[in-house]
Amino acid sequence: MAITTTQAEQLLTWYETNHRELPWRDTGDPFDVWISEIMLQQTRVEFVKERFVRFKEVIPDIPSLSCIPEDTLMKLWEGMGYYSRARNLKKCAEILMEQHGGALPSDPAQLRRLPGIGPYTAGAIASIAYEIPEPAVDGNVLRVLARLFHEERDIRADIVRKEFEQELRQFFTLAGDGLIQRTPKFVSRFTQALMELGALVCLPNGEPHCELCPWSSTCIAYQNHTTDRIPYRSKLKARRILPRTITVIRDGERFLLHKRKEGGLLGGLYEFPGYESHLSRNEVIKQLEADGIPVLKLTSLPASRHIFSHVEWDMIAYEIRTASMEEVPGEDYVLLTKKELQHFAVPSAFHAYKAYYSLND
Repeated sequence: MAITTTQAEQLLTWYETNHRELPWRDTGDPFDVWISEIMLQQTRVEFVKERFVRFKEVIPDIPSLSCIPEDTLMKLWEGMGYYSRARNLKKCAEILMEQHGGALPSDPAQLRRLPGIGPYTAGAIASIAYEIPEPAVDGNVLRVLARLFHEERDIRADIVRKEFEQELRQFFTLAGDGLIQRTPKFVSRFTQALMELGALVCLPNGEPHCELCPWSSTCIAYQNHTTDRIPYRSKLKARRILPRTITVIRDGERFLLHKRKEGGLLGGLYEFPGYESHLSRNEVIKQLEADGIPVLKLTSLPASRHIFSHVEWDMIAYEIRTASMEEVPGEDYVLLTKKELQHFAVPSAFHAYKAYYSLND
């Protein structure tokens, strides 16, 4: 199992002609590599492109990230999910300012010790931004290498990922006296090319565009007609389905929002108040009035579902009209007009209700 010099040259030739123009690509700024890689975790490239540009307009560098107010950061991250990623960005920036002179280190070992930076992200930053011959093995790269070498084991297994990482390290070592020396930015281009091949050609679910692949003549899965079953990925545990009741509480033109506790799912973000079960109309009225919120009018809203990585919310919802509120129910609550709400991060789990009231406009 080894990538050859010829294969590397074929891949780079393909990449030069076929790679996408992305706002973080080839900028020469390690900050761009870092931010884009964190954003791209569990998020589509086309969505990230717009968000990356908006993010950089407000937070252009590590110093500005280190001191950004959390609510502003969460609003910038709104819609991309996995909000702990954004918090780790800020924590990491603070450490970089305190311990690394406000710059990302090039050493992969140092990178892996920073909040939110695992082996893949460390490899991507080191190789793409600093030309350090360190592997960056994500899902796309796993799929490409599994098909190339006809790896039949579960690619979710750590041992498979580690073996592929070791294979890439050995390849960089063997290429050191040749390709790396004579090819400008070889490590960066090769790393990005491998990712790009998985994103554009070696697609999942048995639907790769093998006729466009620079490695089709040496890909064992293609030659054996097994791209429909290679790679093998074991199934994740079934998601738990959790019933919830959402209340959109309106005080005239103002909406009552609740800030979730730090830590845990959607920690620290703003939500429409809710309950962790399906409540009837009478149960909702009784609960709200016990909380000091008199109900003038209650209207049923459309049901909604939202899928997280490990759980699924099955939501029913009600609009509650209440009298003018002089006080909110507690310190974790805020009353906001539609205009004011634009500055607060309400996660996409509540997209159906934000859209219902045109709160994204």
